[in-house]
Amino acid sequence: MNAIEIAKRALEAEEGESVLGLADTGSHACYMIYGIVRPGETGRLVNPGKGHEEIVLSVRGALELTGAMTGHLAEGCAFHCAGDTDIFLENRGDTDAVYIIAGGHSEEGHHH
Repeated sequence: MNAIEIAKRALEAEEGESVLGLADTGSHACYMIYGIVRPGETGRLVNPGKGHEEIVLSVRGALELTGAMTGHLAEGCAFHCAGDTDIFLENRGDTDAVYIIAGGHSEEGHHH
């Protein structure tokens, strides 16, 4: 087994995200993103892109959604999005919010 420290990579990344995908797995079929949104941070873009679909799960904390989708995403809740769709995440809480994105390719177009 090759355990990948995806949370550590996200903490160390300037953009607050780490992608577990082609570079780690050798596969274009699916990918996972681990993201951390700091308190007060706004504008974290979720955009699956052409030929992709994603499920976004709030693992810790709540997130506010704006853009193509609006609303409150409570901890433990998820939503589905597909294609070129701009959705922005905001953390209005006072602790880090953590989300997981599980994605896959619904058509041609690989970028992970």
